[in-house]
Amino acid sequence: MNDFCHTTKYWHLLEDGRVQCDLCPRFCKLKEGQRGLCFIRQNTNQQIILTSYGRSSGFCIDPIEKKPLNHFLPGSSVLSFGTAGCNLACKFCQNWDISKSRETDKLTSFASPNQIAKMAKESDCASIAFTYNDPVIFHEYAIDVATACRKQNIKTVAVTAGYICEKPRIEFFNAMDAANVDLKSFDETFYHKLTGSHLQNVLDTLIYLKKETDVWLEITTLLIPGKNDSDDEINAMSQWVFDQLGKDVPMHFTAFHPDWKMKDIKATPLSTLQRAREIALKKGIRYVYTGNAHDKNSASTYCHQCGQLLIGRDWYQLSDWNIKKIGNAAACCTQCQTSIAGEFIDQSGRWGASRLPVKIA
Repeated sequence: MNDFCHTTKYWHLLEDGRVQCDLCPRFCKLKEGQRGLCFIRQNTNQQIILTSYGRSSGFCIDPIEKKPLNHFLPGSSVLSFGTAGCNLACKFCQNWDISKSRETDKLTSFASPNQIAKMAKESDCASIAFTYNDPVIFHEYAIDVATACRKQNIKTVAVTAGYICEKPRIEFFNAMDAANVDLKSFDETFYHKLTGSHLQNVLDTLIYLKKETDVWLEITTLLIPGKNDSDDEINAMSQWVFDQLGKDVPMHFTAFHPDWKMKDIKATPLSTLQRAREIALKKGIRYVYTGNAHDKNSASTYCHQCGQLLIGRDWYQLSDWNIKKIGNAAACCTQCQTSIAGEFIDQSGRWGASRLPVKIA
């Protein structure tokens, strides 16, 4: 076992000598030396170890809106990083060079949890984000980093597909302050054929986050032409969000571009994103956004009561700021005093659209 391996606890030994990983609903059953689909969890000496603890594909300071999170510390900077591998098999993956990597040399940066917390603090980042690939697969490392960051008053953000079992889900999200969950479709066939996973497990995670935690939640759906962008599906998804999660959970509809194993499908037109946004708004969702496309109107935040522009956005650059604090994190519209869902600081951050790669010594 090398310096980057770390013992884990969500597994059990099978009668035939294999070890079953119980972290996510894939339940990979591994012989000695075999890795799970995620690539970074391996059967070593009849136990599951995390082979990438402390290793990353790189660190970058981003605007929080890039996660995307529009109601969590708007305008602030976030220290972002990921590892390699993924526990889903999305044929349309937009970060395939990292999430589909089977090469450990992609993990060129080493950092302990305390080093990451120190870097975030010294860089004046309001939060850190586990992103680029799904953090549930590096569960132990993510939790240790989050614990170290909280000691420095740094918030923690998970960008995830939400494909995780019940017990590890509780432990994982207990360490998080905010999450953006990819709700990739509202169709089981789509999930099964195009991601190799199942819809209900993701819905269970969303319900858990909303009803049993204080984690700030936003949802992203990558709309793929002809696959998950029909009016019927968007109507059904929006209605489910309204009924099960409530009208204050922001939804992001983002544009697909041809990549990985779906290069034969054209990029999502802006009109599709705008149509999806209108459907969700009509269903009663208060905050609906478009992404991966330039549209200032549908990227900005408006008061659901009086319609005032609350936060103007041009890509990741903030302009108008018409909210005021009314508590530790809550805020309201300056015109009608209606409260705004989310977590806010006294004024918008000023990080802007910058993307700054950083190295941890």
